[in-house]
Formats: sequence, structure tokens, C-alpha cells
Amino acid sequence: MKNRKIKLIIVLSTILILLFTSLNVFTSYVKMKRAVEESIANQSLESAKSIALELDIETYQQFLNDPVRNEYYWELRSYLNDAREKLGALNVYTLEVDNPKVSKSMIAGLPLELKEGFIIGAACTVPEEQVKRAYEGNTYATGVIEDTDFGSYLSVGVPIKDEAGKVIGYLGVDISAEKLNNIKGKVLENNILLFVFNGVFILIVIGSFLFLQRWYQKEVTKEVGYTEDTYQAEIKTLITSVSSLRHDFTNHIQVLHGLLQLGESAQAQQYVSSLSKEVQAIESLKLNIDHPGLSILLQTKKLTAQNYHIDMDFTISHDEFNQIKTTDLIKMLSNLIDNAIDAAIELPEGERKITICCKADDTHYVFKITNTGPKIIENEHIFNQGYSTKKAEQGKIRGQGLFIVKEVVNKYNGEISLDSTNKLETTAIVEIPLK
Repeated sequence: MKNRKIKLIIVLSTILILLFTSLNVFTSYVKMKRAVEESIANQSLESAKSIALELDIETYQQFLNDPVRNEYYWELRSYLNDAREKLGALNVYTLEVDNPKVSKSMIAGLPLELKEGFIIGAACTVPEEQVKRAYEGNTYATGVIEDTDFGSYLSVGVPIKDEAGKVIGYLGVDISAEKLNNIKGKVLENNILLFVFNGVFILIVIGSFLFLQRWYQKEVTKEVGYTEDTYQAEIKTLITSVSSLRHDFTNHIQVLHGLLQLGESAQAQQYVSSLSKEVQAIESLKLNIDHPGLSILLQTKKLTAQNYHIDMDFTISHDEFNQIKTTDLIKMLSNLIDNAIDAAIELPEGERKITICCKADDTHYVFKITNTGPKIIENEHIFNQGYSTKKAEQGKIRGQGLFIVKEVVNKYNGEISLDSTNKLETTAIVEIPLK
């Protein structure tokens, strides 16, 4: 089942990669084609403007007064044909635009030997949208026009103006689709490496994304594992403490029941009074701490300490300690406190003490755990994984606590120190700089 899912993910990823790559190449191709068409249209407009400026306006006005194949017609036709050949255009011609829908062709730049093929005043194939622009006195450029007589071509037009600046006609230039395609082909050929680069770039981006996603999932899984291990250990400790309290409560009820059956009401009352003190001690577990995770951790450790008859005190600043991840804070303090409890229980009950101080200022977090217990002999290996000063116990792994604490401290560029005196007192201090 798992292999099927992996194969399905690989197949889907491959399809997506091919799809995105193809889409990117196609989009680049379309954009490049459009850019080529726009570039040719702009170049043709400039050429048309130049031809229109060189046109003999007086001769053209004479022709417009009597639009037939007269001497003015043939003179202008020869000029337009010469311009067509030099430009390499499909057609160069003049138009009359007297309405916003249809234009009329007047003179076409054709060889003089061709007597037929172009009718003066015939409707032109320029689309209505461009005719309207011309009627308003603007230049125009079309997309590729499909024409049954002249084939496929792109058309541009510029106004022909008299000496007073009045528009008396339009000069049109048609560029064949074949010429367009040849130019597009050369441009695409010259940019084939760009398409390849785009495809490779997309593959690298998607591959990097998949790699980062897998790496992130592994890191999340690892972090979740650490979190589960930390909180499961604390929950087990809490369950053990609650079970111990439940067991003690059962014993207390049995003692009270026995005293009342014997009629020893005074002793029973005295016994209840002593139990009340223990209940008040349990109530003291409620701590006024701003950090929820830290509050739960310390309450759990306080309960554990009471079960071992350890006097545990807290001094906690009113701070959220949000510059440290909750899981890291719990890992660090729980291991330090567990070590303090392990050391304290080696002394007689009246000598077991632990103080915990968590302070925050503008530059540092300071965590200080002090416990009574055997002196720790200074050793450079004390923070190494697997090293422990405690006796080995079957089924229990030693030498992990301080190693984990050191890893967390290093993660935040902090410092940790241990001070063990001859007065059977050990202090662990962790300083975390605030960024």
C-alpha cells in the first residue's frame, strides 16, 4: 500500500513537472510570436510614415479630383511600387476613409505592366476596428488577416496629410505572413537555448520544492517525535504521582474507618486535621505562571517532589519566555529538574531541597536549578551522550539528560554551567541570550 502511494506521488509529480514545463515553453513561444508581430508592425508603421512623407501631395490631390487611371495615377503607382520593392512588403497602397466601417483602396504599388488586378475605389479588407481608428485620424496596425485573394498578411496604416495638416487619405502597408513566419522562425531558432533554459529552470525549481518539502516533513516528524517523547515522559510521571496519591488516599480512608469503628473519634479528628495539611500542600501546586507549558511542567515536578518528600520552591518571572520554543524549554528544564530530584532523594527526607528560578531581563533568560545532594566531581565528559555519574539500572538508559540540555543550550547560543560545593549542594545555571 505504501509503495503504491509512493509510485502514485512520483507519477503525479512527473506529470505536473511535464505540464508546467510545457506550459512555460508554450507561454514563452506565444509571447515571443506576439512580440515579433508587434515589432514588425511598429517597424512597418515607421516605414509607412516615411513613404507617406515622401509622397507627392500635390499630385495625389490632382488624382483625388478625378480618381481614374490618368497620368497622376501612373506616377503615384510607380512611386508606391518602388517603395514596396525596397521595403519587401506584400502591398503598398493608398486608402480613402470616408466612413468608420469600410475603407476604399485607391492606388496600389504594382508593376506598371500589370494593367489589371486592382480596382480604384474597391472595398479594402482592413478590419472595421482599424478603419474606425483611421477615420478618427489615428495610425493602425492589424493582427494577421486571412484573405482569400492575397493570402495571410499583417497590415498597417498612417495618415496622408496636405500642407495644412488635413488628412486626405491613408497609406497602407501589408507584410505577408510568410515573411512574418520566416522572421519568427529565425527569432525562435536564436532563442531555442532560452526555451531549454526555461524548461531546465522549471525542473530545478520543482525538484528543489520537492526536496525542501521532504526535508521539511522529516524535520517536522523529528520535532513531533521529540515533543511526544518529552510530553509522554511528563504524563507518565504525572500518572505515577496520581496513582501514588490514590494509593495513599485509600490507606487514609482505611485508617479513618478503623479509628471510627473503634470509637476513637478524637484520634480520627486529629488524623483528618493532618490530612487537611496535605490537601493544602496539593492546592499549593497551582502556580501563577504566564507560560502554559512551563506551568504544567513545574506543577508536575512539584507533585513528584512531594511524593519523594522533597521541599521544592519556585521563583518565576512574569514573562512568556517566547524566545524559546516550548518543546526546547520543556526538554531543557525537565532534564535538569529530573537530575536534581535524582540527586536530592539520595539524602535523608529532611535534607531534600530544590529551588527553581526562571528569570528574564532585556538581554537574557536565566534558568537556575539548585538541589541538595551528593557533590558532582567536575568532569569534562559530563555533557557527553552516554556519560553518567549514576549507577546503571537494568532497562534504564543513563547519560542522556545533560547531553539533551547541552544541545538545546547550543541551539540558542547559550551557556550552561554546573557548580557543586562541599555543602552537598549543586547549582545548574543556563543563560540564553535574547536576539
